[in-house]
Amino acid sequence: MDDQVNLTRRNDKVWLKTYEALGLTYDIDMPSDDTSLIDIFEQSFLKHGDKTAFVCMGSSISFKEVDLYSRQVAAYLQSLGLVKGDKVAVMMPNILQLPVTVIGVLRAGLTLVNVNPLYTTKELEHQLTDSESKALILVENFAKTYQDIGRKVVDHVVITGMGDLMGTLKGLMVNTVVRHVKKMVPPYQIANSVDFKNMLKQSSAGKYQRPNNISLSDVAVLQYTGGTTGVAKGAMLTHKNLVANLIQSDTFLGSAFDEFESSNEQPVIMTALPLYHIFSFTVCGMFGIYRGCIGLLVPNPRDLDSLLKAYKNNPPAFFPAVNTLFNALANNDEFKSMDHSKLRTSMGGGMAVLSSTAEKWRQVTGNIIVQGYGLSETSPVATANPHNSATFTGNIGVPMPGTDVAILDEAGNELELGERGEISVRGPQVMKGYWNRDDATREVMTDDGFFRTGDIGIMDEEGYVTIVDRKKNMILVSGFNVYPNEVEEVMAGHPKILECGVIGVEDEKSGEVPKIFVVRQDDSLTKEDVLAYAKEHLTGYKRPRHVEFIDELPKSNVGKILHKDLRKLEEKN
Repeated sequence: MDDQVNLTRRNDKVWLKTYEALGLTYDIDMPSDDTSLIDIFEQSFLKHGDKTAFVCMGSSISFKEVDLYSRQVAAYLQSLGLVKGDKVAVMMPNILQLPVTVIGVLRAGLTLVNVNPLYTTKELEHQLTDSESKALILVENFAKTYQDIGRKVVDHVVITGMGDLMGTLKGLMVNTVVRHVKKMVPPYQIANSVDFKNMLKQSSAGKYQRPNNISLSDVAVLQYTGGTTGVAKGAMLTHKNLVANLIQSDTFLGSAFDEFESSNEQPVIMTALPLYHIFSFTVCGMFGIYRGCIGLLVPNPRDLDSLLKAYKNNPPAFFPAVNTLFNALANNDEFKSMDHSKLRTSMGGGMAVLSSTAEKWRQVTGNIIVQGYGLSETSPVATANPHNSATFTGNIGVPMPGTDVAILDEAGNELELGERGEISVRGPQVMKGYWNRDDATREVMTDDGFFRTGDIGIMDEEGYVTIVDRKKNMILVSGFNVYPNEVEEVMAGHPKILECGVIGVEDEKSGEVPKIFVVRQDDSLTKEDVLAYAKEHLTGYKRPRHVEFIDELPKSNVGKILHKDLRKLEEKN
């Protein structure tokens, strides 16, 4: 940042004493610059071969099959003439085709764009246009979302059914149920689209050309986020960023998996959080491949019956989740009666885990929830507690290996231990920057390489960090970031809304939910009208759950909505 001069930094890394006490190594050995995630995949396929890689709805595929299918996907993408730097958007829930497709995109030497399948047409159009994606691979349940854009946004579209990799009979049954019984697939017509199964049949794995020009410095993933401003933009995550976070995570989690390997047993990673979210993408999807685990894919974590069945049939060793899911399970009678003896690590991320939830979870499973912290911009893990913590601490842990965390004031100077300031992160997992947003990148990066997270925290003498506040107006709904200005922009499109302001309010289930304060343009506008408009134009977690009509919004002298005054108004209610 241009106005930052004479920044002060402490040279001591107080967390090193904690590393020493825990017997952990702070320094990490990165592979040579001419390697990439492709090498990680190839090594894992070679090592684990016939072992199970992923399980979904009772069907499974092996590492050998993931190797084959992903080479077919990569060969197809290469046959389209796509080259290094081209973007491929992938829009699916947690089904077998998702990891196959993701790995195929990366093996082709292309850049992956993770897309939330629940996006509205407007949100999808923005992400595809902004990322300049050349291809879109999506599940048919949401093909109409793309069709409704009403114009050609990408050059190539591949459409898959939920059961396409579940075997002939099982796949046919699943696709039939989804299409006809549950009526989840509305009619759609997308010109020149290709069926996923036909794509595999037409693409020979032998025609796959392993790219020889991909290195650690190349961008692997565009992970879209509101960042600290709320304008959706792509965090450029390089192969180095993601490989580093895998190595860092292994330092904290590896010993839990070593125990299974020593007894020649495959640990299961419960993948209930959607893989398009960076937390699940790295610590479930990529880390599972890295360690040769079984990824237990749950397409819809809100379907507790299916989740419980999956858990019972494949008891997990590692369960990353958000507070809402931990709480729902800990209060479920069927879950309480299950065998949790294989569970070694429960990791909370995305949102704060409540101490009450952590205690219920410990009583039910005998397992301590450890919290980690990160963002899309940090690939994501920046701090964490060790997996074998004896108690639930409520803090977000110490910096990951090879990572510096500083608590900064507004001018960018580092504060003393115990003082409140902005949590800022520097390390090999910190993004390259925002795609086509140099100005936004400069706003969040200091001259000496610290990413300013927008969260306010303190660090103690042992290097443990605790979040105490949020710098921005961001709302955290079940681990997903919601930005008031994004919701306000959409909702202001209602012809009967003059203006509106959005804040987060506490919610027992989701942690927070959006509440909208509305100034009417037309007195006939009802709360039901507002909620219906939100349902039509916003993804589920972004929709206001509460509506209050007011005569005017509190504003600054330059006309900016004062969200802090809206929060004060809410406190009086």
